[in-house]
Amino acid sequence: MNTPNILTISRMILTPVFLAVFLIKAIPYHYAIALVIFIIGSLTDLFDGKIARKRGIVTNFGKFADPLADKMLTTAAILGFIAVGYCNIWVLFIILFREFAVSSMRLVAASDGIVIPANMWGKVKTTIQMVASIVIMLLLSVRFDFGVESVASVSLIVASVLLWLMAAATAISGVVYVIQGTKVIDFSK
Repeated sequence: MNTPNILTISRMILTPVFLAVFLIKAIPYHYAIALVIFIIGSLTDLFDGKIARKRGIVTNFGKFADPLADKMLTTAAILGFIAVGYCNIWVLFIILFREFAVSSMRLVAASDGIVIPANMWGKVKTTIQMVASIVIMLLLSVRFDFGVESVASVSLIVASVLLWLMAAATAISGVVYVIQGTKVIDFSK
């Protein structure tokens, strides 16, 4: 197993740890700790791809597992935001709808021996999701971990705007992916 794949798997392992810490209010400064865990997970996404490309060790496993690990981490964050009342359920629906559609296309392509790697739009979507999640967790931490209630109304507005931006970027990247996927998949089989 190469270093990029180890980083990808570590992101998968960090995901339930992140969500547990985020949700367990009995842990002091749980939002701040969850934020640090999320940032570490996000950094593994940044480095796994760079290392793989630089060393020429891009693998089919990495092409499939890296986007899956991203989906796990960002979906966990959105589930956490829903649990604390910061996210509308429709945002999650849009994101999951796109992810299932794209994953289905990848599976169909894989059955024909075609690997459809993440494209630029998917990377933009993931970056927006991760950065927005970090900002929202920072606001939650400031408000609840450090007791700065003056950010309460601002944090809800900022979170809402960022989450809908996430949903829009996710929908756009999904449409682009489906259009590109239909060019390489033989639907007559």
